[in-house]
Amino acid sequence: MHAYRGPRPVMTSSARKFANLELSGLKGDGTFSGYASVFGEVDLGKDRIERGAFLNSLVGRGPQGVRMLYQHDPNEPIGAWKAIREDARGLYVEGVLSPGVARSREVLALMKSGALDGLSIGFRTVRARTDPRSGVRRILEADLWEISVVTFPMLPSARVSDVKNARFFRDRETELVRQMRRAAKMMIRTTFKGKAI
Repeated sequence: MHAYRGPRPVMTSSARKFANLELSGLKGDGTFSGYASVFGEVDLGKDRIERGAFLNSLVGRGPQGVRMLYQHDPNEPIGAWKAIREDARGLYVEGVLSPGVARSREVLALMKSGALDGLSIGFRTVRARTDPRSGVRRILEADLWEISVVTFPMLPSARVSDVKNARFFRDRETELVRQMRRAAKMMIRTTFKGKAI
């Protein structure tokens, strides 16, 4: 009898994953669209979400069962998700900010200026496998419970935002945002080195 040496499924209680918000769908009424997760990319926490990971959760919850928050704060709901679906690229979302909420109006203004362009997902890992050589954890199934608009995405922004939102990287204010992201990445590496997040 041989011992199994390959990667094994693991269970964890919850995790936050970050990706860039594509602002091409932003409208003046607070409606926007983007990708809350991009499949196959390894984030700074060494996690890679696989295509199909959210399908069961989306069937069970639907967009109305997933909350839209600001910076993962449950006391700061800022709108509602109208559509959430997987496509070939990742987890595509369409949402609308609530105009009667002060924080939502601030978020809309920051999005329009390009100073706020991150999305972060909160989920419970249902099935995952970790590669013992690289340490990369492949998320095979996740129970999605919230998507937040955030300042610092975990996936390196240069790979997506520079292409999709090039117009936002032409002014001094946005260059400062990029420098802040780089600093945040260094902080994450230092703070969470050797810890699972």
